[in-house]
Amino acid sequence: MWPLLLVCVCGLLLRADTQDRASLWRGNDRGGRCQYTFTVPSPVESSCPQTGGPEVEGLKARLGLLEALVSRLTAGDTGGPQTAGAESGLQEALNRVVGERNLLQGEKERLERELGGLQSRMEEMRRETEKLRNRPCPPHTSMVPPSPSLGGSSVWEYRAPGFQELKAEVTEVPAPDGSEDNTGCGELLSVAEPVTHRKADNIAGKYGVWMQDPEAVSPYGPDMVWRIDTIGTEVRQMFGYEDMEQLSKGFPSKVLLLPELMESTGATLYRGCLYYQRRRSRTIIRYDLASESIAARRELPHAGFHGQYPYSWGGYTDIDLSVDEQGLWAVYSTSKAKGAIVISKLDPNTLEVKRSWETNIRKNSVANSFMICGKLYTVSSYAAPNTFINHMYDTASSQGKAVAIPFKNKYRYNCMIDYSLAQRKLFAWDNFHIVSYDLRLGRQQAD
Repeated sequence: MWPLLLVCVCGLLLRADTQDRASLWRGNDRGGRCQYTFTVPSPVESSCPQTGGPEVEGLKARLGLLEALVSRLTAGDTGGPQTAGAESGLQEALNRVVGERNLLQGEKERLERELGGLQSRMEEMRRETEKLRNRPCPPHTSMVPPSPSLGGSSVWEYRAPGFQELKAEVTEVPAPDGSEDNTGCGELLSVAEPVTHRKADNIAGKYGVWMQDPEAVSPYGPDMVWRIDTIGTEVRQMFGYEDMEQLSKGFPSKVLLLPELMESTGATLYRGCLYYQRRRSRTIIRYDLASESIAARRELPHAGFHGQYPYSWGGYTDIDLSVDEQGLWAVYSTSKAKGAIVISKLDPNTLEVKRSWETNIRKNSVANSFMICGKLYTVSSYAAPNTFINHMYDTASSQGKAVAIPFKNKYRYNCMIDYSLAQRKLFAWDNFHIVSYDLRLGRQQAD
C-alpha cells in the first residue's frame, strides 16, 4: 500500500504547484498492476530542458521529502502528527476492510450450508416423488389371502378398502417357477449392481457411448467393442478394441474417422453399421464400418434436435437410437407430441420410419431410456446414486405403466444407458466410467 500512498501524495503536490493544470491517468501496466501517470504542462517551455534548473532542483527537493516520509512510514516512525494521522487512517481503513471481508466470508459459509441442506431436502423430495409416482391409485378394496385351490400362488382377491395394498403394489413379483428366461424376450425384473470396465483418461471422456454389434460383419468379429467420446463440437473419432479386456487396458486396435460430425450419446451398432445423429440436425446416418463410408441418410420426420427435447441431463440427447431383439429404434420427441416421448421403428437399411408410438412420458422428465424386446424403459435420475427405472411402455400392446425397478448411478452422472443385445446387458457411461449391468428378465404373467 505504500507505493500507492507515494503516488497519491505526489499527485497532490503537482496539482497544487501548477494551479490545477496537472493531469492524472490511471491504468494497468503489462504486469497487470495499477499504474498512475501525471502530466504537467509547462507555461513557458515548449520542450524539456537538457540541463537542470530551478524547476528540476525543486522537484528533486520534493522527491527527497517524499522519500524521507515513506522511509519513516515503512520503518514505523511516525515522524510527526500528520504522518501519525495518515498511518492511523490507513490502519483504520485496513481494519474496516478486513472486518467486512470476515463478515462476507461468514455469510458465504452460512449460505453454502443452507444450500447444502436445500439440496439434500430436494433429493429426499425427489425420491419420495418417484415412490409416489410409481404407486398406482389403490382400488376401494383390500387384499385377502390366496385361495387354497390356487396352490398358494401369489394371486389376490380384492374386497374391502385397506392401506396395506399400497406397499404390496411396489413389491417386486417374481416370474413363476420355470418361466425366467435370460436368453429370450421378457419383461425386465431387476438390474444388478454396475460393473466398471474402464475410466476415461482425460476430460474428453466425461461423456461418451460404447457398444457392441449383435450381428457383427467382417472384418470385425463379435467380440469387438467400440467407443466414442462425445465431449466437444468435433465428435468424429471412433475407437475399436478387440475385446473387453483390451478395452479395460485402453489399447484400441482400430480408429475410424466419421465423415460427418456426430451429436450426443445416442449412437448404436447393428449389422456392421454405426447409426448416429448428424450434428445440429435431425438427420440419421448409417455408416458402414467395413467400407468406412456413409451407406444411407434420412431425416427423422419432425424430430427435435440440438437441445429441443433432450433427456433431463441435457447433452443434446434429442434423438436416441437403440437396437433390441426386434430391430432398430429411435426415441425422440416432436412439437406435435409437445415434448412427450415418441418411439419409432426404423428400417435398418433405408432408415425409413415403419411405425411410431406416442407415449405420455415427458422426455425431459427422465434421465435416459433403453429398449428391450420392444419395450421402452426410462430411468428417473442420472445423478442420484439410488434411483429407479420408473416407466415401461410396450409397443406390442401400445400400453404403458409405472414400474419401480431399483437402479444405481455409481458415479452420479450417467449420460448414456443402452441395452446391449450382444451381451444382453445394459451398457452405460457414468461420469468418465464405462460400466455394465446384468439383467433379469421374465415372461409376462397372464392376466
